Amino acid sequence: MEVREEEREVERQLERLLSGQGSEVTAVDVGSDQGRPVALRKTVTYIVCGVIFNDKDEVLMVQEAKQECYKQWYLPAGRMEVGESIEEALRREVKEEAGFDCQPITLLLVQEQGPQWIRFIFLAEVTGGSIKCVCDADQESLQACWWDRASPLPLRGRDILRLIDSGLKYRQLPWHPACLPLDLSCRHVVQRLVLVFTNAQDHIWVLLVQDPAPHLPSAVAVKTHAVTWAANQVVQEAMPSSYYEHDVNTLGVFSLQHGGRQPGKTDGVCFNTLVALVPDRVRRGEDGRRLDRIESGPPPPVENPRYRWYRVQNQTIREKLLERTKNTSILPIHSLY
Repeated sequence: MEVREEEREVERQLERLLSGQGSEVTAVDVGSDQGRPVALRKTVTYIVCGVIFNDKDEVLMVQEAKQECYKQWYLPAGRMEVGESIEEALRREVKEEAGFDCQPITLLLVQEQGPQWIRFIFLAEVTGGSIKCVCDADQESLQACWWDRASPLPLRGRDILRLIDSGLKYRQLPWHPACLPLDLSCRHVVQRLVLVFTNAQDHIWVLLVQDPAPHLPSAVAVKTHAVTWAANQVVQEAMPSSYYEHDVNTLGVFSLQHGGRQPGKTDGVCFNTLVALVPDRVRRGEDGRRLDRIESGPPPPVENPRYRWYRVQNQTIREKLLERTKNTSILPIHSLY
């Protein structure tokens, strides 16, 4: 493949992710030796959670039936079942716990405690059904209500207040494009990286894997770390001498991919993420004195021949990457470690 054609293919990869699309994970570059594919409800747990408002900005809440939180209130939420898509799990949980049919609008946030436990929080809207009353109480929930957020309500956990506030803000002024899961299968929990380095002149470089053709790197998440630690693994492998002089910051998610139709084989999730490699602002010499850091230079040198930096020349792609990097206008992923 000629160099120009290679560059065009890299640009196509970037354009797909910048537009919220994805691509099948056929192989991973780091961590492919991490054993068997993940299996839902065995080695991984996925949670769905719905933030749903009415025209008065009241939020849909459900009263818990579980003994450990009996009669306390929470957002409609629950574990995904084997063979479901993420959206199917959301619709089922809202129907079972609140009585309504719903349509997801966008993911608001992804929370994780490593690849074993991931929660997908959606902003959604009611499309049918009727609210669950006390007479409909079952093991899923006792009832549902619309909460004005001012009336007293015994909550199961105050973590949902932040999610509710995030949903209200997104309704008023969306800060990232609508993002819904893509139906693409994956064997593990994987982070695919658009790993960028930007200098003071707003030149921007993207890290690539060279073989078999230049492409964006991907890494399997490590069970003992946050999902986003996979990006650190890539940087450690590509430029070990520079690793401790830089911060590896996963800024958010362009898109995520899941297709669980083959239980135990395709239960994984691929997070297509934007990651910034940022020089450590505090640098000291051998005598302990603080050194000035040059901010206008190129990215740190790649030491592993598997990798190389690609300087983005396409003006449209460059501007979009800079905008997403500076304003973090992208779906957030938060570690609960």
